[in-house]
Amino acid sequence: MPDHITGTLIWYYFVCKRQVWLMAHELNPREDYDRLELGRLLHEESYKRDDKEIIIGDVRLDLIREEHGKILVGEVKKSSHFTLPAIMQVCFYLRQLKERGVDAEGQLLFPKERKKLKIELSPENERQLDEAISDIRSLMVQPRPLPYVPCKFCGKCAYLEFCAS
Repeated sequence: MPDHITGTLIWYYFVCKRQVWLMAHELNPREDYDRLELGRLLHEESYKRDDKEIIIGDVRLDLIREEHGKILVGEVKKSSHFTLPAIMQVCFYLRQLKERGVDAEGQLLFPKERKKLKIELSPENERQLDEAISDIRSLMVQPRPLPYVPCKFCGKCAYLEFCAS
């Protein structure tokens, strides 16, 4: 089991804490799940002029560019339905960069919706990250995942067959 926190775990934490445990224990969702494939294709085909898949330590950035003398970190999402998890994922990346001495701004990109959302690492977002990271660490060491409790996101989840069976 990995003992480090990733942006993906942060994202899952704000969607479904059961998924955090599953991902942390390397029980990955089906790779052929159509929504995951669509997300990968969208990522590959969008923003072709930008540097993509930049890896800095445990941070895997969707894209990075310079705008007006500032470093801009972008996270590409299929839709804005999961805005809070996506915001917190970008804030996690911004904080990781800040800890490495890199001052950056964040942006959520929703190419299908032609929307952009500027993200800043506020003190409130940092407080939420601290709480999430602490809770994720607690979830990771549990012997079993949390019980399955259906929510509004389950119907489109790559883990549905695992959880609902």
